[in-house]
Amino acid sequence: MKVPIINHPDYVAQIGDDHRFPIKKFGELIKLLKKDGIANEKNIFEPKEVSLNTLHRAHSQYYVEKILKLKLSKDEIRKLGFPLVPSVRRRSLVATGGTVLASKLALEYSLACNTAGGSHHAFAGQGNGYCVFNDVAVAALYLKNKFNLKNILIFDLDVHQGDGTAKILEKYDDIYTVSIHSKKNYPLKKQKSNLDIEIENNIEDNEYLEIIKNALMTINRKKFDFVFYVAGVDIHIDDRIGKMNISTEGVKKREDLVINNFVKNKIPLCGVLGGGYNKSFDKLVLLHSFLHRTCDMLIK
Repeated sequence: MKVPIINHPDYVAQIGDDHRFPIKKFGELIKLLKKDGIANEKNIFEPKEVSLNTLHRAHSQYYVEKILKLKLSKDEIRKLGFPLVPSVRRRSLVATGGTVLASKLALEYSLACNTAGGSHHAFAGQGNGYCVFNDVAVAALYLKNKFNLKNILIFDLDVHQGDGTAKILEKYDDIYTVSIHSKKNYPLKKQKSNLDIEIENNIEDNEYLEIIKNALMTINRKKFDFVFYVAGVDIHIDDRIGKMNISTEGVKKREDLVINNFVKNKIPLCGVLGGGYNKSFDKLVLLHSFLHRTCDMLIK
């Protein structure tokens, strides 16, 4: 069988071709996965917009209303980083619904991947850093309430700390947040995850992968029912804002190491994209595809 892949054409919002955020990567990623035989009409699932009830478990009603009515202040829009236009609102609702759908399919098939998601800088009442809604926090609380899962892991390997995720989920003893991120990068003010591992600038493959291995050894001592994996590729040496020196092969090895670990331990995994701002757009799309390729190889 093939890994379930969640995608929607509206993942590509209309924010202008000159915007710093590479929004077109979401459309090009699904094209690449189709071209390479990873995705086809049988394993692509199209999500609906996340329901308001599901969204409100992680986000305040007041904040959700402001997004729906496109009523953020200039300062809030500046912190968000996106223009608050209808297509950004639509994208945020559908992409969050995509991670919720991916999590349900991961319970059924053991692995599933969104072709967006990982918006980990969104707080309960505020969007930040190109993140409107915190899709992983929303989906984790959905699984907890819908399926009564007792122990959920958020394993975040984006170069930036999952600050919004840590803050939203800090009061839940049965959701464990792990963030392995750059010490000297955005956000300036870090939050407290259950496990934070800060990495110095210019780290290379061997040292980085050793840190991941040790973190997985620590995690494997606990018993988890489910894992969300935020597979940010802004760790790459050619990323415009990442400050790490991880090679293309290093990113590929990381995906194999992480996903294999949870497959071997029979823990369902939902993969989401996380960040990536590579100097080469084509390389960026390829790097993001490693998540889906690895899951496709490992699914039973």
